[in-house]
Amino acid sequence: MKTITVRRIEPSLAKKLKQVANKEGKSVNQLVIETIKQYLGMKKEKRFTVVYHDMDHIFGRWSEEEFEQIQGKIDSERKVEKELWS
Repeated sequence: MKTITVRRIEPSLAKKLKQVANKEGKSVNQLVIETIKQYLGMKKEKRFTVVYHDMDHIFGRWSEEEFEQIQGKIDSERKVEKELWS
């Protein structure tokens, strides 16, 4: 891979790059590369960007007893019946 040095970056631009990189949990280098790729049309688009909320109302609603009951049923369905595979 090539290395490119960018000279004469204004302090305000450097500060903004650091702020945005920190906000996105990236290094300044990663942010700059992604920004250049996006500007040049080389950034891959995420294929699955739709966020669904139709089942939000059920998350975190099971009691421990309900969880154990459902998990027990799931576990019993996952058992391999050896006589069917021999």
